[in-house]
Amino acid sequence: MKITYDARTDTLTIILRDAPVSESDEDKPGVILDYDADGNLVGLEILDASRRVTEPRSIQYQTT
Repeated sequence: MKITYDARTDTLTIILRDAPVSESDEDKPGVILDYDADGNLVGLEILDASRRVTEPRSIQYQTT
């Protein structure tokens, strides 16, 4: 998994799998879901991230 924040475009990108994106769908305004050719979710983009995420420059990762 790879997470990047681009302050210039205020976009938070989360890549779940390294696979070519075959289709993208704007699930809700400003939230874009990316799918591979088999329909599996491979990533998502959050536009205007600084308004939607508490701190887009800080990531907490937790496993259980």
